[in-house]
Amino acid sequence: MALLTLMATLVVTTTAFPFLTDVPGVDMSALRDPRSSHNQKRQSTCPFNSNHQGAAPYNSKFPYTGAKDGLPGTGVGGIKVPATGDTAHAFEAPGPNDIRGPCPGLNTAANHHFLSHDGITDFSELVDAQQNLYNIDYGLAVLLATLGVGLDGDIVTGKLSIGCDATSRTSTTGSLLGEELGLDRHNTFEADTSLTRNDYFLANGDDYSFNGTLFGYMTTTCNGNFNRDNLALYRYQRYQQSKADNGNFYYGPKTVLLDGAASFLYELFPSLGPAGDPDLPTISSFFGAEKTPDGGWQFNNKETIPPNWLNRREPYNIVATAAEVLAVYLAHPVLFGGNVGKGNFDALSYGPITDGNLNATQQNIVCLLYQLATEDVPSSLSGVLTLPLQVLKWTTGKLNPVFKDLGCPLRIV
Repeated sequence: MALLTLMATLVVTTTAFPFLTDVPGVDMSALRDPRSSHNQKRQSTCPFNSNHQGAAPYNSKFPYTGAKDGLPGTGVGGIKVPATGDTAHAFEAPGPNDIRGPCPGLNTAANHHFLSHDGITDFSELVDAQQNLYNIDYGLAVLLATLGVGLDGDIVTGKLSIGCDATSRTSTTGSLLGEELGLDRHNTFEADTSLTRNDYFLANGDDYSFNGTLFGYMTTTCNGNFNRDNLALYRYQRYQQSKADNGNFYYGPKTVLLDGAASFLYELFPSLGPAGDPDLPTISSFFGAEKTPDGGWQFNNKETIPPNWLNRREPYNIVATAAEVLAVYLAHPVLFGGNVGKGNFDALSYGPITDGNLNATQQNIVCLLYQLATEDVPSSLSGVLTLPLQVLKWTTGKLNPVFKDLGCPLRIV
């Protein structure tokens, strides 16, 4: 442990990214100074759009996978999205009163009206949109929607903000978990070491805005190919940078979701999914990234599906996601835990994680994904997110049917 602490102390940003100091447009100070122009302070109020219309309806002319009302679709992909002539799902940039958050995939879905354009969505919309837009398997769509609504939204209304705290609109009875902070909530879906978002404590709480510097780091590491090997290396680099610079760095069990999200760049975002090319034009389109005259990157407010894009042919399911999480993690294994002050790292134990080390098997990852929504999970080195009985009943009710044949011990509430 002393050796690990010494290593953490010695690692600085320039050693985590030694090749970046000479990259045009890359400003290393953006990661050291939370007051940088790359960052914005958390909004004091969440944008409010009084014209909440819900997602654009599906119809028989443009059925996509046929997912409606939170039920399973056909799973038959290879479909052009949006379909030719489907003006209801054409791109529309978010306005100043629309909520967007840290997930480019959901932001893009809202920009194309697969989710409510104002950013206030619900469980059924989330399940339908994932299937129809990306051809995510029904079980994985239910898992992700359950994690989102159960941890960051409201189980009574089924509503969720895809970004900031919109409790007044997502809850009518008062949240069981306190304020419903949406997907911006730190250490649930959003966490340190994000691909293109700041660590919460390095940016005055702005863990949701696109960071062009980080996108530039990612493009440099991936060198035009956002495949598993390159993204695994970038995930490792982000871990080292966050661990070195963030005195409140936390890499907890839920962080496996970030490895899963990294897999979306090569499993979901390319045209035809894994049969397609995870190239820079594709990834920059979903992230709303554009080059600046000095060679850097900036946000253009156009997180959008690329032209003539087809979703993946086969549904992306829980087992396949667990396999990718495992592959990304094993490419560059790191310790789970967090800093108690800068350069003072402590490991944690939880489930398949012992003294910071993950017992990395595909089955353990599958079951960990279930545990994240159905058990009390450490939300920091000193705190645990304790789920009320009502939330546990709701999450197990959603997930037990999905996981009943996946070999995990199920919780009965």
